Amino acid sequence: MRLPQSSADTALLATLLFPLLSSAISIDCTTILVDKVGFDLSPLGGPRSVINRVDNGPSWLNTTYTIDVCRPLKKAKNTPSSASCPKDTRVCAIERMTEKETNSNNLVTTWPVAGELKESGGGHMDPKWTRLKGSSSPEDAEKEGIRLEMYGGFKGTNKKKQKAIVDFICDKKKTGLENLYEPDDKYDDSKEKREEDKKEGSEADDDKTPSLQFIKYDETTDLDTLRLRWYTKDACEDAKSEKDAQGGHWGFFTWFVIIAFLSTAAYLIFGSWLNYNRYGARGWDLLPHGDAIRDVPYLVKDWTRRVVNSVQGGGSRGGYAAV
Repeated sequence: MRLPQSSADTALLATLLFPLLSSAISIDCTTILVDKVGFDLSPLGGPRSVINRVDNGPSWLNTTYTIDVCRPLKKAKNTPSSASCPKDTRVCAIERMTEKETNSNNLVTTWPVAGELKESGGGHMDPKWTRLKGSSSPEDAEKEGIRLEMYGGFKGTNKKKQKAIVDFICDKKKTGLENLYEPDDKYDDSKEKREEDKKEGSEADDDKTPSLQFIKYDETTDLDTLRLRWYTKDACEDAKSEKDAQGGHWGFFTWFVIIAFLSTAAYLIFGSWLNYNRYGARGWDLLPHGDAIRDVPYLVKDWTRRVVNSVQGGGSRGGYAAV
């Protein structure tokens, strides 16, 4: 393999490879494959929040954790930088102190727990999916669902490393949007999607327990770990196959025809461009193998005539001509 010899070659190579690198570190929540079992968590996409309250006597220490499984979080317009996490954050923590008597709310600190944050002083997200059923842990092996681990976050001036663990637990009665916490800190999300999410969440059972739950935030090791639990029917192992069956997805033959058509079109377009630039070709000469393509109608006509003659000549007397 020849290495790039100039800055232009390097720039071109980076442009071609960047989408591949981006896809490798991102999460496609519509096609999650774990141990040959497919999951689709796209209905959970968008900023989703959970709160942890700690009683400090005269005040409450409220920490809001907001996660978006499908894309980086984006704060709403006019949000001060002190109340937002860096770009490409997937899990953001915002800590506020609320006085019990006055109900005043003061921002304490903000930090990213997980995300692709190398450019912001953190690390890579390195998402890792694990199937709970069949896990080596006896406690997890009894559950149905998947676990997502994400890294890249940091906290404080010493940039202590962070980690987020989210357990998506199968619950066929829950969409995953029931009774979610509405934080004071707003994130950029379409109004239509918020209304749709509220409608789906209102169709839940009478249980007021949030589908997304805070488990703990462990600061006892060199790596702070946030643990969340999310109950949703989309974590059931048969959910994606049932959804695909209802959606009537295209079969193999349809995809084969589409890919064959696109490949042929790409070949003709690239060949025409090459003939035009190399030889200044025009008209039929632009097409690669133009002579062969021009002969196709005649070849088809000749083949059809041979087939017809073979069928009509099937009753001849052993191929001998009459004397």
